[in-house]
Amino acid sequence: MDKPSPRRRWPTALRGHLHNIAVDVDEHVDTAWRRVNTRLGTNAPRHIAAYRGFADARGVELFGRVLSNRPRGGPGDDDRWWDNLLNTYRRFESDEVPNVPLRLRFRDADFEIASDSEGYYTATFDTSATPSDALWDNAIASLADGTLATPQPVLQVADGPGIGVISDIDDTILHSGVTDWKTAAQLTFLHNARTRKPLEGVAQLYQALQAGADGRGRVPIFYVSSSPWNLYELLEDFMELNTIPAGPIFLRDLGVDTGKFIKSAGHGHKLERASQLIERFPQLRWVLLGDSGQADAELYAEAAHRFGDRIAAIYIRDVDPAALSRYDSGVDAQIERVQGTGVPMLRAADSLAMARHAASLGLIATDAVTAVAHEVVRDTQRPTLTEAAGDAATGASAGRSDPQQDNGDNREA
Repeated sequence: MDKPSPRRRWPTALRGHLHNIAVDVDEHVDTAWRRVNTRLGTNAPRHIAAYRGFADARGVELFGRVLSNRPRGGPGDDDRWWDNLLNTYRRFESDEVPNVPLRLRFRDADFEIASDSEGYYTATFDTSATPSDALWDNAIASLADGTLATPQPVLQVADGPGIGVISDIDDTILHSGVTDWKTAAQLTFLHNARTRKPLEGVAQLYQALQAGADGRGRVPIFYVSSSPWNLYELLEDFMELNTIPAGPIFLRDLGVDTGKFIKSAGHGHKLERASQLIERFPQLRWVLLGDSGQADAELYAEAAHRFGDRIAAIYIRDVDPAALSRYDSGVDAQIERVQGTGVPMLRAADSLAMARHAASLGLIATDAVTAVAHEVVRDTQRPTLTEAAGDAATGASAGRSDPQQDNGDNREA
């Protein structure tokens, strides 16, 4: 039998040339629309999306976006699939306002900056004021003249040794249907923050991680995802509605130029951001959480080799715990890879498996395991992922349950 011919790949130079053309077209289209909006007076700054930042005793990092329209508010109790579809369109149709002078204030420091060509701003500046003992503080982001003053939550990372958490989002804390593109599409476009479902036991597990073994509640949690920034408000609402601890969320922009959502290959930006955080806070050891449906295991294994004992544990949630699949074999290969580093790495069927392991390492209080176990049982009474997606498409009531069983398929380094 003849072997299939290998897939042809365009020469690197040609692919680079085509990419540059796409970038030029993207920029020209954006520029043309901005000129039209300027003439119509529709691109005036009307909203500052002040995303959660972070700080320590030395300084603060703030980021956000200037928009000409305010994102739609939180989900309604009676929103149907067509409401959710319209709201999804509105999120992705947001109009950024470039080159807007801004003023940022945190503690005793002021910083002036302008939004970039996509309306984003990022600022890192020092402050000498003594931080409070609270986990959260507020900065203020405003236009340069002081209007549109917007509180910007800031996670305060304490000095001294401790633990930090970096977590993926899709299929790590909420169902996204990575193994079924039809379900994933329905969940993305036809659901809202109220109808999207967290994975079993996630809220209690992350509350326990934030509380820490000492119960002080000062463990900082950061979230990294390949989702676009347009979904930021939805994710914020989802975490609040499901009592999942808040934290700075790092997403990606839509577009074709460098660093944007469509351009970026794979999920390497997660490792880049995780590395930045690990290096930014050298006093912390880190717990990394992801899922088997994407490249999280590979990225976190690389972090284990790069940072060694700075990584306290790696937890990879099994996206299909009832079956032994290619996802599992991929994770297990990375578990083998990290064995020489001494970093514990676990492929876990559910939040309870993670909680038990974390308690054994002294990362969470032992009595927190019982709370996670109870929440896992309760959460399994929710409709299954497929039923939830189907209900959104048909408008049916979500009144079924299909408890999942823990098959005990956990693999640890």
